[in-house]
Amino acid sequence: MADTRAAKLRRLWLNVHLWIGIGLAALLVPISISGALLVWHDEIDTWITPHRYAVTGTQVALPATVYIAKAVEAVAKDPAGLRANAVRYPEPGWPVRVMMRAQGREPGARPQIVTVFLDPPTATVLDVMEFRSSFFGFLHVFHENLTIPEYSGRQIVGWAGVGMLIMSLTGLWLWWPRGSDLLRALRWKRSTRFTFNLHHLLGFWISIPLAAVSLTGIYLAFPQTARDAMSSITAMNQQPPRGGQAAQHTSLTADRALEVALKAAPGATPVALFLPLQQRGEAALNWRVQMAERGEALSVTVDDRSGQSTVTRLQPGDRAAAWIRWIHEGSHSGPVWAVIVFLTGVFPTVFAATGLIMWLRKRADRKALNAKRANPRLRPAE
Repeated sequence: MADTRAAKLRRLWLNVHLWIGIGLAALLVPISISGALLVWHDEIDTWITPHRYAVTGTQVALPATVYIAKAVEAVAKDPAGLRANAVRYPEPGWPVRVMMRAQGREPGARPQIVTVFLDPPTATVLDVMEFRSSFFGFLHVFHENLTIPEYSGRQIVGWAGVGMLIMSLTGLWLWWPRGSDLLRALRWKRSTRFTFNLHHLLGFWISIPLAAVSLTGIYLAFPQTARDAMSSITAMNQQPPRGGQAAQHTSLTADRALEVALKAAPGATPVALFLPLQQRGEAALNWRVQMAERGEALSVTVDDRSGQSTVTRLQPGDRAAAWIRWIHEGSHSGPVWAVIVFLTGVFPTVFAATGLIMWLRKRADRKALNAKRANPRLRPAE
């Protein structure tokens, strides 16, 4: 009785694993491949566009206003009216990046986003890139929302992640040997079929990392729901406002705002300077400076009118959310985890191909067996 119940349960999970794989393969494969490539975003982009990273030194030697002015000059002929939105300070050997943004001319249109790459010592413009038109810009948008945010693309990616999570866990359960010989199950030749062995052995080794990447992807795909859930468990800081256009007129300069932030957090290193955004219905304008202090991230808000600063350090929930993103992206955890996350993006294509071959072969074997049973002439002589 117990064996019958176990067999029925195995059949159930096999069908769940099979039909989720068949039903979502066309969606999961490109999402996974795009995620794998994004793990090595900087390295591949450096190889594709070396001029973009051809810096002459590592020192950020000029004021923020100089980098902003050079970026504005580089896009001055753009009819969209791009304005500087943020200045991102690099790690040694990488360029300074000024993010430019222009609101869409038609209501509901996507804003234009342009990145200007600058040489840190000289502020020479190295390249101007429109984010969505670039190769990695497309990959980012596709991986996040399938390039269809207006049709709930982000939520579709999230539910695809749910399917991948179920497949990774059911695959591990189906791999697990029915007996007690676990070491034998780790061998290559569990079957005479190459596709079977490849599917099962790769599936076992990648199942737990794949489940972790899928689970963190689900968290990122439903940001508001995930944030509400996280904040119900532990404290989180209030999110800064999003959207809006960079203010045309400010009381403080970028250099002065950065100076105030550095005084408020002595010893910290600036990571990014965000210019004030003009929000509808809000009169106050605030500069925001992301900083790093002995490995800890913090944010300094500077009021544009009064020059008063407020230092905000990460709450436990913010740290957990950052770790979730790092786990999913394969960043901030060393090269070993980056390689593992890369493989979680590559292997689903292998699983889709081998799983389809196994399913088709099994269908063919079943048809041949049924034909033998139906036709006495095909039965072997007794």
